[in-house]
Amino acid sequence: MTTQPVNASLALDTPTAVVDLDLVIPVYNEQKDLAAAVRRLHDYATSNLAHSFRITVADNASTDDTWQIATALAEEFAEVSAYHLDAKGRGRALRAVWSQSNAAVQVYMDVDLSTGLNALPALVAPLLSGHSQIAIGTRLAGTSNVVRGPKRELISRSYNFILRRTLGVHFSDAQCGFKAIRRDAAAALLPLVKDTAWFFDTELLVLAERSGMRIHEVPVDWIDDPESTVHIRSTAIEDLKGIARMQRSLRRDAGALQRIREDFSPPITAQPPSSGIVGQLVKFAGIGVLSTIAYAFIFLAMKSFESSQVANFSALLITAIGNTALNRRFTFGVRGRVSAGRHQLQGLGVFMVGWAITSAALFLLHRFDPAPSPIVEVGILTVANGLATVARFVLMRGWVFKKRPTLPVG
Repeated sequence: MTTQPVNASLALDTPTAVVDLDLVIPVYNEQKDLAAAVRRLHDYATSNLAHSFRITVADNASTDDTWQIATALAEEFAEVSAYHLDAKGRGRALRAVWSQSNAAVQVYMDVDLSTGLNALPALVAPLLSGHSQIAIGTRLAGTSNVVRGPKRELISRSYNFILRRTLGVHFSDAQCGFKAIRRDAAAALLPLVKDTAWFFDTELLVLAERSGMRIHEVPVDWIDDPESTVHIRSTAIEDLKGIARMQRSLRRDAGALQRIREDFSPPITAQPPSSGIVGQLVKFAGIGVLSTIAYAFIFLAMKSFESSQVANFSALLITAIGNTALNRRFTFGVRGRVSAGRHQLQGLGVFMVGWAITSAALFLLHRFDPAPSPIVEVGILTVANGLATVARFVLMRGWVFKKRPTLPVG
């Protein structure tokens, strides 16, 4: 395949062949290991992958013979491409290749191939199927088989612990050099990633998680490369600086992340139980009983220091929020956080209807009896709540949780 030397200041040329997987190996001064790694990866992919693939060597400013070896490999194998950037940085190299790649899924792996290649099919499968947007290898799963020294083990676990405590992440291993991302997810996230070096993929994962993308984790077999050129101390310092920067920038990017969340979250639709409206009524009634009991206790508690109207409004508002959440989950089968805010706002609209009915009942009661006992008030309000419950079910089923048509995900 014709090699494609690229200057960092120029746009990358796009390979004409469209493939399922782009297996990207970023390299800097790797003349010793590059040829063997590419040949090993090519042999494995040819024999074990059921999908079309390309191997891309992304040379970021090597000063040895790495680029010459990469171009020779690209001439030898039709499935190999070589790119050259004049500026250093693993993140910069990945951004450059991923941004222009026409593959459905872009994969990143270190040139030392420390991660066992048998994990590759499991890494890309959930992305090709559309189940997840990002997949990562993890060396910290209970079923991972890892061989490395205690120093690196301590540093890796400490780093991931810091990530969880400072940025609240849930993925287990940010630094494993074995990751994959769907093309559409890369296009959405890359403009927000600022780092161009080793913190690049950590930043990408944090942004992906904050935007609601699914991150699939694959336990891997991993053997430490004792001749790795990574400088642990300087890399750790840069990673800590990256964490500090992200703590400041996540709020600034909140709007962009929310837009990505809306684009990538799976469509949420109401899924009525198999028993149809009868099953919904049974569940709705059960939740209604709980809400009514909670309402009565809150009303009586607040009635001791507030007027009947204020106590009624407060009790209805508190129980309406819980009622909407429970009916959303159990009665109408809606799961996930997408549209939860809208559902609660519409639920408050339904609450206003119930409040109007119960307030009218209290008003009429006080017209006939200016000083009714609390028991009489609760009794009248229970009847009014029954009417409000009927209205609430009709509105929730036909408006709040009405099944909406969804567009196919491309």
